[in-house]
Amino acid sequence: MRRILFTMLTLAIALTGATAAGAAEKLTADDHAEIQQLYVQYARAIDSGDAMAWAKTFTDDGVFGDSVGHDALVAFAQGFHENFQGRARHWNAAIQVTATDEGADGSCYLTLYNTGTNPPSVVVTGIYNDKLVRTEDGWRFKMRAVTPDPPAEQ
Repeated sequence: MRRILFTMLTLAIALTGATAAGAAEKLTADDHAEIQQLYVQYARAIDSGDAMAWAKTFTDDGVFGDSVGHDALVAFAQGFHENFQGRARHWNAAIQVTATDEGADGSCYLTLYNTGTNPPSVVVTGIYNDKLVRTEDGWRFKMRAVTPDPPAEQ
């Protein structure tokens, strides 16, 4: 009986490892390059006020905060650009992408600058956490969430 349990446990561990390794192998170098460009397109589009291009970095039912779906994403980007009067700059760093059965999980550091102040000021720092999927048009954000860093103690 112990031998059977040991064999079953060993098989379960081996299958779990094989599944995890298989998922990680789904992303090619081209996938990583395309996803990195998606992060660039996202930042450049919202900073330049191109609300349509920004919304197209998401799936049609994409989610960013309370904004769900293409029209809500366009409206968010338009409001964001108006609020910053075209003086926002998103800086992403340390992009990390991991394959999942649905596509990929991504994350990166965020620093948002307001270049309309003298000197330019940091508006927020934090981490983006993303759900990415491959579509007919390439990789897109299915969901993007921002976790701001807590304020420093005074």
